[in-house]
Parts: sequence; structure tokens; C-alpha cells
Amino acid sequence: MLRYRSALWVGFGICLLGLAVVRTVPAEAPKSSAVSLKIMNWEETQEIVKKHKGKIVVMDVWSTSCDPCMKEFPNLVKLHKANGKDVACISVSADYAGSKNKPPEYYKERVLKFLQEQGAGFDNILLNVPSDELFEKIELASIPAVYVYGRDGKLVKRFDSESAESLKAEEEAFTYADVNKVVQDLLKGKKK
Repeated sequence: MLRYRSALWVGFGICLLGLAVVRTVPAEAPKSSAVSLKIMNWEETQEIVKKHKGKIVVMDVWSTSCDPCMKEFPNLVKLHKANGKDVACISVSADYAGSKNKPPEYYKERVLKFLQEQGAGFDNILLNVPSDELFEKIELASIPAVYVYGRDGKLVKRFDSESAESLKAEEEAFTYADVNKVVQDLLKGKKK
């Protein structure tokens, strides 16, 4: 009988220890399945913008090889979380450089991993157009670049490092504070 009671107490102790461990384990990270990545061209990204007519659209063109892009990207996620019902966020990766032995699919795992780490649960695109061709086509000197579209689907403002309007003496060309100001003005109904 003594052995039986001792075994019960040991079992009870193990259960309590188990409960203590469960309570101290941090909560699981959000499931990465909520983040997806589609490979498409620039024209198809513009179709996604059109599908969000009635909302303000913020489209961030970035790359995992661009340090300023990576630094600012979490701000796109914050913008989405703060205004998701009125603002549609789209991330557009320009990682594909055009090398035949490194097609867009080559970059997909790296880009998707970054997006999952950021919790980017919105439209995510990896462009299938070489970055140099894209930049020439859309007259963009370099990334990062952020496009803000009004509720009517028309471009309101493009933020990029070369835009004369966005350049500030001895500062970065733009930050998400600048983007957020335009978005907040649009949300309030102010015209830009």
C-alpha cells in the first residue's frame, strides 16, 4: 500500500511539473500558412490594385538584397494591422535578377521565409520580370519604393529614393512615417 501511495504522489508531482512547464512555454508563433507568395508580372500586380478599389492601397516594392527595404518592411505590416479594413497592403519582391540558372522560383523560399517571419498576411508577389527590366519599365532608379493608390484605384503618390518631392537634406529619401501621413490624410478624406 505504501508503494502505491508513493507512486500516486510521484505521478501527481509529475502532473504538476508538466502543468508548470506548459504554462512557461511561450505561445506558438502564428501559423506561416497565413502568408503566401504568388509569382507574377507587373501588369498582374496592377490588376490586384484594381481588385481593391474602394480601399486605399499601399504597394511596397522591395528585395531581400536591399537593406533599407528590409529595415522598412515591418512598417508595411504595422500599417496593415492598424488599418486592414480600409487599407490593402501589397508587397512586391523584385528579387529576381534575370539569371537563367536562377529563375523566379529560385528566390521563392527565401522571400517567403522573410514574409513569414514578418507576419505579412496580405497580398505578396514575387515578380517574374528581371529587376533591371522592371525598373526601366516603371522608371524607377532603385528600391525601396512605395506606391499609394486612392480609393478610386489611381496613383496618389510614389515614394522612392530619387523622387525630388521626397528628398530631404542629409536624411533618408523617405520612411513609413511619410507613407503613413499620406495614408492617414486619405483616410480622413483629404485630397493629395
